[in-house]
Amino acid sequence: CPTAADLRPANGTRVCAQLYADNSPYYDQCCAGDVLVVPPNSDVPYMPRGWSARVSSLVVGTRCELTVWSRKAKKGKSRQFSA
Repeated sequence: CPTAADLRPANGTRVCAQLYADNSPYYDQCCAGDVLVVPPNSDVPYMPRGWSARVSSLVVGTRCELTVWSRKAKKGKSRQFSA
């Protein structure tokens, strides 16, 4: 998985989090498959089509916090992740 400081695409734009679809029991293969990029100041009450219950790994960038909910529309239990 990339480190929190590595979350910068080639054009230098800041990325707050990356969510990955594939999982593996081997750490070096955890952050694989499709990637969902979360830009700074995002407020998304619903997962994009095809991503519900699919995220298996995530990395949160420095000076960012990612909050997720157990139910759609920001309902249910929440959990926060940071670098």
